[in-house]
Amino acid sequence: MTASREVSDVTEVAEPLTDTVALPPVSPTTGPATVPATLEARSVSAWFGTHQVLSRVSLTMPAGRVTALIGPSGCGKSTFLRTLNRMHELIPAARFGGEVLFEGEDVYDPTWRLTDARRRIGMVFQKPNPFPAMSIYDNVIAGLRLTGTRANRHQKDALVEESLSRAGLWKEVRDRLRQPGGALSGGQQQRLCIARALAVRPRVLLMDEPCSALDPTSTRRVEETIQELAGAVTVVIVTHNMQQAARVSQQCAFFLAEEGTPGGIVEAGPTDSIFGSPKDTRTADYVAGRFG
Repeated sequence: MTASREVSDVTEVAEPLTDTVALPPVSPTTGPATVPATLEARSVSAWFGTHQVLSRVSLTMPAGRVTALIGPSGCGKSTFLRTLNRMHELIPAARFGGEVLFEGEDVYDPTWRLTDARRRIGMVFQKPNPFPAMSIYDNVIAGLRLTGTRANRHQKDALVEESLSRAGLWKEVRDRLRQPGGALSGGQQQRLCIARALAVRPRVLLMDEPCSALDPTSTRRVEETIQELAGAVTVVIVTHNMQQAARVSQQCAFFLAEEGTPGGIVEAGPTDSIFGSPKDTRTADYVAGRFG
């Protein structure tokens, strides 16, 4: 459906679920008992009040692949990313039109709670946002309460080690798990946020410019983490760094908003094709650095 939907109540995201779910088991050989999911946007439009920022954007994000969203500032990339797990609804007077299909189910369907979307489709933001006074250990498991996920102490211990390992942070912090997360370096805090997102076993992970505030060494480590996650989790990343998009993604979508019009996708396809043989001259100009 493409009719716009006004946000009426977004407080549910901060509340634990009434009905809890059990933590999926972990196999010592195969890892988390989850599989990546295909995400498909169909005719997605978005508004802030009367200002339309996206118009009828359609994109398939294949399971187990990394899709990079590129384009100049103000073209709607981050807004599009936030529509994929209903974070757009947190903005006052925000409206949405279209469908976001998670394995064929519309996450905007009334049968989907906000917490259902958050559990399946995780998010890592541009600025690292660990709970500063909370320990590293408690930061990792914080999402369990918010998503109503049951786990005993043994499961939590195993989950913390697993999540921090997948985020490339375990060896650096395993001897100080009870120290505050806010005491970590910026790059470590971002990887802690990735671990926190992974702890609820999402099948899709959204990343909004996760390296923009990091030094080159921390950026390289986060990129390595993204590459290691590919295959186990579907990743969708917004980045202004063309080299980063080329390094970490298998698919790219180039967004553009021209002359005050809402943002949309000019071209999407395999990353090698977008950078090596784009079909649209605007794409060619952007990836060559002639504007943006």
